[in-house]
Formats: sequence, structure tokens, C-alpha cells
Amino acid sequence: MSAAPGPMPAAAPLPALHALGLACRRDLRLALRSRAELALVLVFFLLVMTLFPLGVGPEPALLARIAPGIAWVAALLASLLSLPRLFANDHADGSLEQLVLAPASLPALVAGKVLAHWLTTGLPLVLLAPLAALQFGLALEPAAALVAGLALGTPTLSWLGAVCAALTLGTRAGGALLALLVLPLAVPVLIFGAGAAEAVAGGLGAGAHLSLLGAGLIGSCVLGPFATALAVRIAHE
Repeated sequence: MSAAPGPMPAAAPLPALHALGLACRRDLRLALRSRAELALVLVFFLLVMTLFPLGVGPEPALLARIAPGIAWVAALLASLLSLPRLFANDHADGSLEQLVLAPASLPALVAGKVLAHWLTTGLPLVLLAPLAALQFGLALEPAAALVAGLALGTPTLSWLGAVCAALTLGTRAGGALLALLVLPLAVPVLIFGAGAAEAVAGGLGAGAHLSLLGAGLIGSCVLGPFATALAVRIAHE
């Protein structure tokens, strides 16, 4: 008689970079299927940047002075629009459980999801920033500092939003609670990001502000995957 078959071997865990790439590609494909949601973020950013000059008046000096702060507030609010979909759809259809149980590093998987979120939300805002700077009459150097600050700061906003989005999964009024959690945490990024362009416009260098934004980006990229993975596990349990 033949021996009874033994237990099936466990699936080999995926390398972290491979898991990150798979999660990123999956979320990019899902995002491209709902182009209306992506367009909503960009349209909101452009509308905010367009309506502010109509409200404060056409004075060029005033518009150039307030442009960095308006651009950063608009970018922050626009990113909030897309944060609820980061984990909510996966939580609703059971995909989140598959992520937790997958033979791959959960921090790498959530890092791929956050990277896809930034590529579809943060990066377009960075690319639109020169147009907004031109609309407000910013000089070349402050406009360059604004774009550099957004390039360094928007990934940090995505990480902050990812942690808070995972923590608010399954709660009532999750979108409002998510905004209440993210907005206070984003204040330092907002201050240093707007301060970089304002410092250049005032004749000072933007190095200190950009260095702090870069330090925040490094810290969020190092700690963000583990904090988000922990929040996802808590939501799953």
C-alpha cells in the first residue's frame, strides 16, 4: 500500500521588492479603471487654485505672496479625496484579508499600494504645480522651490494618510474621521513646504526647509510600511 500523502508544503514567501511591485501594479490597474476618481483630484486642485485669485483680488504682489500656501493647502485637500479608496475597497471585497494572509511581507505590500497612490495622486499634483505657479505670477526660483517641496512632501502625506486610512477602516463616518486624523499630522509638512518657496521669494535659501521635508520623507518611507502594516492587521482582526 502506498503511503499517505504528507501535508502540502507552504508557499515560498515572495521577495519584498517583488511583492511591492505586484501590489503597485495591481493598484495602478485598478486606478486606471476609475479614471473619473483620478480626474476628480486634479480638477479639485485646479479649481481651488483658480478660485482663490477671484476671491482675494488681482493684485500680483498679493497673489505671489500667498501662492505657496494656497498650493499646499489645495494639494493636501486634494490628496484627502483619494485616501478613503486606499484600503476601503479591499476591506469591502475581502482582498484585505488576502493581503494579510499572502505569502509576502505585508509592509512591502502596503508600500506598493502607497506608491501607487502617490503615482496617481501626488505625482500629478507635482506636475501641475508649475501651472499653478504661473497662474499666480510666481518667479522661476520660488516656483522651482514649490515644485521641489511638493515632490518631497506629497509622499509623506500619502504615508500619513495610509496609516490613518487603515486605522479608520470599518468605522462610522470614516472619511470625516480620516480627515480629522490626517490634517493635524500634515501641518509640519505644510509649513515647511510653503516656507521653502516663501524663503526663496524673500531672498533666502530653501535648503533648510527642503532638508526637513527630505528627512520627513526618509522617516516616513522607513517607518511608514511597518506602521501601516500594523494598522492593517488591527483592522483585519
